[in-house]
Amino acid sequence: MPTYTAVDLFAGAGGATRGLRDAGFAMLAAVENDEEAAETYSRNHPRVSLFVRDIRAVEPQELLAGLGILPGHLDLLKACPPCQGFSTLAKGMVDEQRNDLVLDTFRFVDILRPRVVLLENVPGLARDRRWPELQGLLAEAGYRLQMTTLDAGVFGVPQRRKRFICFAVREDMPFGNDGMLTDMLPSGFRVVPQTAGQALKRLARHVRPDDPLNVPRSMSPTVQARIAAIPVGGNRFDLPIEHQLDCHKRLTTRNAGSSYGRVKLNEPAPTMTTRCTTPACGTFIHPTENRGLTLREAAIFQTFPMNYKFCGTYGSIERQIGNAVPVRMAKGLGLIAAEILGRESSVNVPSPGC
Repeated sequence: MPTYTAVDLFAGAGGATRGLRDAGFAMLAAVENDEEAAETYSRNHPRVSLFVRDIRAVEPQELLAGLGILPGHLDLLKACPPCQGFSTLAKGMVDEQRNDLVLDTFRFVDILRPRVVLLENVPGLARDRRWPELQGLLAEAGYRLQMTTLDAGVFGVPQRRKRFICFAVREDMPFGNDGMLTDMLPSGFRVVPQTAGQALKRLARHVRPDDPLNVPRSMSPTVQARIAAIPVGGNRFDLPIEHQLDCHKRLTTRNAGSSYGRVKLNEPAPTMTTRCTTPACGTFIHPTENRGLTLREAAIFQTFPMNYKFCGTYGSIERQIGNAVPVRMAKGLGLIAAEILGRESSVNVPSPGC
């Protein structure tokens, strides 16, 4: 199997890079603005040329020169622009400049001319006004697009996490797929539905006893009592009146239904967000123990390897985990990209007797 090259834009803590490497890609470079996420990235991917800068301050020509490759020679450009502004969880004022970063992806496409572009984001991106603009730019540049919305669970991730996926394939590449993108996964990539309970069992068997990330955040006695009052499989609606929050008592509808919810053992975990170990912010209470999820448990639901090193403050690591592309999902998407790239190789190989 040939080794394909890749560049990771908006690389975060490196979840997508790890998945693409697992799929056989050689990661040449990455761009990440957050210094603590970049430190995590470097600790786990020390050989990748990492640009620790706002992507708007990185010139694609500079990246090409640093890698010593020519336009058109890169196999895969992966981009997962910040997604909070496109999320259904976004409230109040929207950072329009931050949302515009999705269009910055095209600067790199235009100069690098990769064979394949992989875009991953929340489904809300497809409804944003910037998406038709980016589609038009890619089409004008000679790229054919295939788009879909997939749940990470179809790649064997033990988590419900819907994502908008777009593959943009350069026009000189043979590409045609009438079925689902997942039809291009190799038969050896086992796609078996995984539950939170299965993931937690694996973690319990292999986690180091001294792992500093496998410690739940500290809680006040009031919060501890509130969590203890929530039954297995329950949430805030199961709390007796004395343990209910005043803000929840004032609600006239069943809003904030996931707040103070327990993860269910026999189902996938909920979407890991940037507050994925904070019980007040979602279904982030351990299935049976009276505590919130640990950072390591959240990372396992994101399918990070159990020895993945995270750097930064507690809150920063929580954000890094919640923002990441699940590693196994990235591996699956990488295998699909490799299948697309392999079709070019098969077309260019002369048949016997020629």
